[in-house]
Amino acid sequence: MISDSAKRVIPKADKYIWAIYILLLIVSVIELYSASSREVVASNVAAPLMRHCTMLLLGIVLTVGISRLHYKWLIPLTPIFVTFTVLLGLYVLFKGDIINGARRSTTILGIAIQPAELLKLSCVLFIALVMSRLQERNGVRTSGVVISATFVLICGGLLFTQGMTNTLLLMAISFAMMLIAGVQWSKFLIVLGVYAVIAAGGWYVKSERAEDQSQEEVELSVEKGGQTIDRTGTQIGRLLAWWGDGTPKYEQKITSKNRQEMYSYMAQANGGLHGRIPGNSRETARLPLAFSDYIYAIVVEDWGLLGGIGLLLVYLWLVSRAGGIASRCTRAFPALLVMGMAVMVTAQALFHMAIVTGVFPVSGQPLPLISKGGSSIIATSIAFGIILSVSRYATGSSDSTKAVNAEMLQLPTEMTAQNPTQLQ
Repeated sequence: MISDSAKRVIPKADKYIWAIYILLLIVSVIELYSASSREVVASNVAAPLMRHCTMLLLGIVLTVGISRLHYKWLIPLTPIFVTFTVLLGLYVLFKGDIINGARRSTTILGIAIQPAELLKLSCVLFIALVMSRLQERNGVRTSGVVISATFVLICGGLLFTQGMTNTLLLMAISFAMMLIAGVQWSKFLIVLGVYAVIAAGGWYVKSERAEDQSQEEVELSVEKGGQTIDRTGTQIGRLLAWWGDGTPKYEQKITSKNRQEMYSYMAQANGGLHGRIPGNSRETARLPLAFSDYIYAIVVEDWGLLGGIGLLLVYLWLVSRAGGIASRCTRAFPALLVMGMAVMVTAQALFHMAIVTGVFPVSGQPLPLISKGGSSIIATSIAFGIILSVSRYATGSSDSTKAVNAEMLQLPTEMTAQNPTQLQ
């Protein structure tokens, strides 16, 4: 006779999320190898790819492990993770390794960790926890909105010296999660106004500091005498260059200031409609950071416009699929988790693509799971693991009453608020 335990069906993670994850891994391996000619050493041409595959393997282990961990365990783990990432951000702000003229990372167990990537994860986890706990009948309590917005501003402050892109990403993620959580429009608009005022104030301070820099310091933006050089002038210069003077890009001369974007545009133009096929890139040898901040340009050169659009659709598919999972969740916490993580990954991908194609000003932003970089791969893998965990363990509207009640018993009483996307 078969026991009840033997009859119990083991829940499975969403197969479409797995398909997206595996597809991105495949693209990552192909494109990293195609874009790494500047890093290739004659004695070991496979070294860059092997290092990247090692990080991807670590990411796969994290994804599989977290996907099998019930999302309820994220409730006690979130305060620990958030505290760790904030302290790490503080440490890097004052003592971190200098990259491109700013303190951006530190090394842990031989891996260069950039707190910016982990702080994005922390924001999603923190906002999901706070807004699930402070749900009310008609939205989110004011205290929940204030606490969440304050945490985003703190994280943005830790990244202030590195540029505005990551801070804007944090704000975009928080806006999306507030809308999903059902924050009232009046509160949402107030937060939007506060963000705008603080961002304008921060930019004013940066602009004032930039006036004290010599042009030579602005252009070099490198380590000098053990100190970091303020990159505000560089950032302002990039904004002015992006705004332009009306001269078409193909008529502009390539200089030390614009060579990244110019070679990026050349790579994309060289790709045409169908691409040159991976391994035949013409620009990868001279495009700076082709393997990280500009890898989408190599994707378009290799696969053409059709391939670039296809990769964009893969990231949008992630948000769409996560939205379907979230809409079926009966509780607020898993719904906010799955959508927050998907928005985080997709928003970063959109920022990267917008920068590379010239829609946004030049800035450093990796393409999730595809660009070289340990921190980005780890953060994205954790995000996918959480999405898969929610898809595996969160009960849906079509599940039995017994399953829904069992889920409520597994969560703390204050974390059992109904999914706001299902409220009438």
